[in-house]
Amino acid sequence: MTSPVAIVTGGSRGIGAAIAERLAKDGFDIAITYVRNAEAARRVTSAIETTGRRALAIQSDGGNVADNTALVQKVVSAFGRLDALVCNAGAYPYGGPDTMTVDDISRTLDLNMRGVMIESVSAARAMKEGGRIILIGSAFGERVPLPGISIYSATKAGLVGFAKGLSRDLGPKGITVNVIQPGPIDTELNPADGPAGDALRSVLAIPKYGEVKDIADFVSFLASDQSSYITGAALSVDGGLTA
Repeated sequence: MTSPVAIVTGGSRGIGAAIAERLAKDGFDIAITYVRNAEAARRVTSAIETTGRRALAIQSDGGNVADNTALVQKVVSAFGRLDALVCNAGAYPYGGPDTMTVDDISRTLDLNMRGVMIESVSAARAMKEGGRIILIGSAFGERVPLPGISIYSATKAGLVGFAKGLSRDLGPKGITVNVIQPGPIDTELNPADGPAGDALRSVLAIPKYGEVKDIADFVSFLASDQSSYITGAALSVDGGLTA
């Protein structure tokens, strides 16, 4: 019997890398995507292979239709199946109406929404009963405590509506669709000691940043059989930002 297979988009660093490595420990063979940093992707696949699991890194731009469309087929061709899709790749534009450009808006919509939709629909066609589609949203899709993130927040809120609808479509097939909504997580791109740190901690019930492990552990649960009765849900892992 072959091992289950998971795709983690944006899996070469930060939250995505932690998710990929955790799912490998859970017994999944893993395909990750990256855009530019092939060396970072290689480090993640090497770490996965040390667990005895198979790993594949695919250069894929989540904002590109051709790349989105080809992704699932590449993974199924390599591994023979697909059991879980984790859509983690995303853009985080910052700026208000005075600075936001049409290109900024288009790029964010393409990567955070359209790409996720294409990948999810493609994955659903390849999955059998027990399949898991997990979208990494944001607590900012539910609450917007700071200026400058309107476009980002809109796309993350849109993921919730998409997941709720897709869960209805796929429930009869035994495939679940859920959104995880992280709060501030300490990563290279959003360090706990960065310029936004104090402002973000001020709106949390637990006044500290989370760790990538917090998100990876929750993905692990949603990818498991233990979560089989959870679908269409937006689940916050946010230190109380949305409380």
